[in-house]
Amino acid sequence: MKAPALLLGISLLALPPLATAQEVDPGLWEFKSKMNMPGMGDMAAQMAEMQRQLDSLPPEARAMLQEQMAAMGMGLGPGGAIRVCITPEDARSEAVLSGQTEGDCTYSDVVSTATTIKGRISCTEPRAQGSFETRLQGRRAFTSKMTMSSAEGQISGETEARWVAADCGALRR
Repeated sequence: MKAPALLLGISLLALPPLATAQEVDPGLWEFKSKMNMPGMGDMAAQMAEMQRQLDSLPPEARAMLQEQMAAMGMGLGPGGAIRVCITPEDARSEAVLSGQTEGDCTYSDVVSTATTIKGRISCTEPRAQGSFETRLQGRRAFTSKMTMSSAEGQISGETEARWVAADCGALRR
């Protein structure tokens, strides 16, 4: 299984619900995910380990890596969380539409209300398909759940997202 590609596609499920009929607040957001994938451990534990490895790098190498992530509007938060800068444009944009493609994955049957987004997702590399549901809890929090089936087995994940601050600090895009 090409786990990094599939992880990237699955991690995108955390981001599409950033806007629907109800906008979220722009600024610094924190995403904590729990993933269950055949042959892969807990994603939060992997992110925490990545943070430990980052902390053990020489200061110059650590600063360079953090700058590269920040240039993409991303960083690592406490406990294996991923921090993302959501611009005002991102917060206002219609993020998930049926037929929309992200990498090797395509969304279909997307239904949005003021508080939920539901739909199906199909990926070609590696081949997997399933469904997702996001529930908005106001403008500063949401949860997402997804399940997918692949030749390697069932994949499931849950993401909790929360607004941290209006200022993204070093995480600028």
